[in-house]
Amino acid sequence: MRSILLVPSLLAASLCAHAQAQAPSRGELLYSTHCVGCHTTQMHWRDRRLARDWGSLKAQVRHFQDVAYLRWSEDDIDAVAHYLNDTIYRFPETQTRR
Repeated sequence: MRSILLVPSLLAASLCAHAQAQAPSRGELLYSTHCVGCHTTQMHWRDRRLARDWGSLKAQVRHFQDVAYLRWSEDDIDAVAHYLNDTIYRFPETQTRR
């Protein structure tokens, strides 16, 4: 009986350890800190969304960080755009990651 319980317990423990080992990306941290208060995920799924491709997604990230006076670096803008693209949009990227 113990061996039957041991396998699921070990599997659950390894899954928890893996989930804890993955730290959030810089893009995710910036987005969750500065953007999610106004821009829920529903904002990105609506029919009238402004981002239609990689270039317009990056332009929108740049625009809204400017509107909010965040003064993000180009690396920060890229990180947030990549985070949104990886988790929501899935546009083909026209530039390589830094």
